[in-house]
Amino acid sequence: MSFLVINKVSRFFGGLSALTNVSFEISKGDIVGLIGPNGAGKTTLFNVVNGFYKPSKGEVFFRGRTISGLKPHQICQKGIARTFQVVKPLQRLSVFDNVLASAFLRTAGRGEAAKLALDILQFTGLFEERDTISKGLPLGMRKRLEIARALATQPELLLLDESFAGLNPTELNESIQIIRRIREKGITIMIIEHHMKVIMSISDRIVVLNYGEKIAEGTPQEIRHSPLVVEAYLGEAQSA
Repeated sequence: MSFLVINKVSRFFGGLSALTNVSFEISKGDIVGLIGPNGAGKTTLFNVVNGFYKPSKGEVFFRGRTISGLKPHQICQKGIARTFQVVKPLQRLSVFDNVLASAFLRTAGRGEAAKLALDILQFTGLFEERDTISKGLPLGMRKRLEIARALATQPELLLLDESFAGLNPTELNESIQIIRRIREKGITIMIIEHHMKVIMSISDRIVVLNYGEKIAEGTPQEIRHSPLVVEAYLGEAQSA
């Protein structure tokens, strides 16, 4: 049984179709990349999976049960967490308190939540910044804090929306290592990313969207050599 199933999902906004009949599956433990041009429907699909949007047609199944129509907090409680393309930490709170707030989802009290938060700060390399007010963090640290906050909910599936955008080469390499360690912890990952070297290096499989439709799915090698994908996206992305 597949871990996550996207089954013929469409999402309409008025007369416009943001997603049309999108289907694919993710197995437990996989890293699946989601790529495509701007406006292809990638973040809309994330919003459908984590409950911000209800699919206009089709269903999303998580561990064999439909989650379509559930609220975001209900889906988070079932084990799906996400980051956002535009990071929005609790700006007046410290790095530690940001992660602590998320840790309360699955912990019995403050002591247990604090221990979990500190463990995650160590895991993500943010421990030394734990007392820093999050508003003052540089972009790379804010991106990492976004991942730490999501991990504090102890997800089984993590949705990462452009977590590498705007990072310098050193931050990119550090973030790639964090993603790989997250997978080693048994967490399944679906990631939206425009940085092709990153997505090709960490993904087991890649799904390609264009104008709200799935145009390809396969291994990084298969996607790299797909004429349809190169024409729609990769030629432009790899030359950027």
